[in-house]
Amino acid sequence: MMELTQIQREILTALITLQRRDSRAIKGEEIASIIDRNPGTIRNQMQSLKALHLVEGVPGPKGGYRAIATAYEAINLDTTKDVVDVPIVRNGSPVEGATANEITFYTVMRPNQCSGIVQIIGNIREFNIDDEIEIGPTPVNKTHIKGVVTGRDDTSNRLIFDIKEMASIPKIPVKTLAHPAITIDPDMSLLEACSKLADSNVRAALVGKNGDPRGLISLENIVRGMAEGKRDKPVKESMVREFPTVEADDPLHVAISKLGKTGACQVVVIDSDAPSKILEATDLIRCMVRF
Repeated sequence: MMELTQIQREILTALITLQRRDSRAIKGEEIASIIDRNPGTIRNQMQSLKALHLVEGVPGPKGGYRAIATAYEAINLDTTKDVVDVPIVRNGSPVEGATANEITFYTVMRPNQCSGIVQIIGNIREFNIDDEIEIGPTPVNKTHIKGVVTGRDDTSNRLIFDIKEMASIPKIPVKTLAHPAITIDPDMSLLEACSKLADSNVRAALVGKNGDPRGLISLENIVRGMAEGKRDKPVKESMVREFPTVEADDPLHVAISKLGKTGACQVVVIDSDAPSKILEATDLIRCMVRF
């Protein structure tokens, strides 16, 4: 990695932050405002950064400075164009223009402490010791972290924090966890349906005939129906006709989102345009809690 002074690293980080946010050339005064330096100092340092082939000048009224690929490499930032922002929340409020670039865990074996370091693209001076922060969700495993800031490294734009809560969703498709759906006749009595679910060791089943599902019946629906005196009534009177669905190859976070938005306990998995499996909320819990 190229050896840079602290102020050079600060300038590059601020330049890249503004450039990512606004997709334009950035003026020295804007950088000076972010890192709390004199504009003249920024102009002088830019000459050195140009000589190092890290930035280029853009002439004209809308000109300024632009970071080139080597600038990202110099401060260890990803240069690929398909990256997404990882949100950061400080004391309950989203931090505009800030995104997490890299998270490292350095204390994991202690029974009562887990700590990490996060490199931020953005104005790190907005963060202070004892600030409560939230990071995520990350794009791949939808990791979400809550913690408290314990240190700040302005040179490398990193925060040190104690982790209070952390959740991550396994990167596997829905079909991996879902179980084959059973189908029951819509004219079957509620009591018979309850016995069939119990015998099959499932909490829900599709309701329909000849592979044409008309609805979904769950143990919750059955209990509610029996409480209403429908023990011997057909299942079709207690089934739900609309239910959440996901594609078989969808990642787990899609199913979790559907369950969260609808309040349902099951999601039906569609494979080759037909319902084939059911994923239970309990399946997700077993997958994510491995003790």
